[in-house]
Amino acid sequence: MRRKLAAGNWKMNGIGANLSELADLASPENIDVLICPPTPLVSRAAQANAKIAIGGQDCHTAQNGAHTGDVSAAMLADAGATYVLTGHSERRTDHGESNAIVAAKTAAAWDQNLIAVICIGETLAQREAGETLAVIADQLTHSTPNAATGDNTVIAYEPVWAIGTGLVPTLEQIAEVHDFIRAELANRFGTETAESMRLLYGGSVKPSNAEYIFATSNVDGALVGGASLKASDFNGIISALSLA
Repeated sequence: MRRKLAAGNWKMNGIGANLSELADLASPENIDVLICPPTPLVSRAAQANAKIAIGGQDCHTAQNGAHTGDVSAAMLADAGATYVLTGHSERRTDHGESNAIVAAKTAAAWDQNLIAVICIGETLAQREAGETLAVIADQLTHSTPNAATGDNTVIAYEPVWAIGTGLVPTLEQIAEVHDFIRAELANRFGTETAESMRLLYGGSVKPSNAEYIFATSNVDGALVGGASLKASDFNGIISALSLA
């Protein structure tokens, strides 16, 4: 069975003092817990709570070189990370990252034995135009390299219009996309590999709605933004997932 994953993305939030939150995070034996802090905190975060995994929020396609301000997968692994996010909508939008770049970053992560959490999702305009599944299919196909397995890849569906807005798709909408993703993976990689890949939902997940989201078809966990900054908030989500 797929091991469920509660992942938190701190984005550009937090300084050293905030790492004390990690010590208070729950770590149920039946699920994985992951925190992706800003890059300067990765090394210290990896030492703060041995029971949770630490990931980077992004990595470069190269492992070294003249890329001022960037961080490589090798650097993240050396700092103690075991995961890295690739293709987050804020990277796609703010930095113009294409599916091809996301795929290259994912491959770079695998080269350093990092698990890539590949993020995909539609905008509100695309949702309203009835393009959701077409957008998801395009991003999934072209952001995921051919060597993807359940051991090296997690797929996170994050509708862009639901990130940090308080808006949440209906459970039927979440199920439709997650079922579609699973079917697309099966068509490409085969049923066994597809069934081994974890699918996360992200977008305004809170303790108050987590139980309902985790009961939805093909949802194996969540990629959480703001609610992961405080252990008191994230623990409610972790608890809901451990009981799902």
